[in-house]
Amino acid sequence: MPQSFRRVLTGVMLFIMTIVIATVGYIILGWSFLDALYQVIITVFGVGFGEVQPINTPSLRVFTMLVIVAGTSSVVYAVGGLVQMITEGEINRALGIRRMIKSIEALNQHVVICGFGRMGQILAREMAEARQPFVVIDNSGDRATEAQELGYLVLVGNATEDDVLELAGIQHAKFLATVLPDDAANVFITLTARGINPGLIILARGEYPTTERKLRLAGADHVVLPATIGAMRIAHMITHPTTLDFLDRNDGSNTLNELLAKIDLQIEELAITSESPMIGHLIKDLEVSVNSAFIIVALRRDDGATLTSPEGKVMIQEGDTLIVLGRLGDMPRLADIYALKRKMRYRGAQL
Repeated sequence: MPQSFRRVLTGVMLFIMTIVIATVGYIILGWSFLDALYQVIITVFGVGFGEVQPINTPSLRVFTMLVIVAGTSSVVYAVGGLVQMITEGEINRALGIRRMIKSIEALNQHVVICGFGRMGQILAREMAEARQPFVVIDNSGDRATEAQELGYLVLVGNATEDDVLELAGIQHAKFLATVLPDDAANVFITLTARGINPGLIILARGEYPTTERKLRLAGADHVVLPATIGAMRIAHMITHPTTLDFLDRNDGSNTLNELLAKIDLQIEELAITSESPMIGHLIKDLEVSVNSAFIIVALRRDDGATLTSPEGKVMIQEGDTLIVLGRLGDMPRLADIYALKRKMRYRGAQL
């Protein structure tokens, strides 16, 4: 329990005890209950209406002085605790915002999530589990508070505004995911973010299929249509129930790698770092190595462009990411041989 709250609680309890004890004291000195309670109230609060009965004995005068001191002290103590609690709350809130802004300013190559609705919450949880730094932007104070309670970095504001995006570190971010349920807002955020950071990889949500083209024109690299994906998912449940049961195992816990592992295969993302000797070599130079066999499924350039099943004559560049399918035990050895950084295991998407 905070010290300021304990102080308020103690002051209130002392005040109540003062009222009760003082009333009982006047009754013992020969007053009626109503006269005693009335006298205590006007004495403690300093109303000054006059004495109900003459206070002409030393005992009554001393007792009344004690009531004044005890009542006033308890009220002052309680009010002081209340002021302290309010002040501490404001100071802590200001310091918390300042610390959060400092943390956001220190981020680099992070993810900016615009919207903390149902889709944004799931996305943020996945980013947190993957230990991927991210910032949430939402214009709802309640949702922002919910995100803060989960330990996320969050900004309260309108993501369509330049200064809010800049405060989220959009200049140094690698990804922006705008997942608002408003297509117009997603288009505007995409357009604004692309203007600030041309190298940003933007993933946008669209409610209607007709919005996809607008989002692409605004600068989105990838567009996700939840309604379309959901409908296709349901259609596959109807047309391919056995296959989906095998992939899902009823609880959705199996990833593509877990299924491939049963046949001693694995998909990995291997990043070409500046130290890799493969820079400047062709894909065909990497496709076969001693005592290992693998297939390069795709190559993603540093600018976000993806080459599916790249030809052998494609040259490997610094910043590329290779999506490789190979035997389970060969991936660490492959990364060691060619100084490739293993970024993450590829999680198979649901059909």
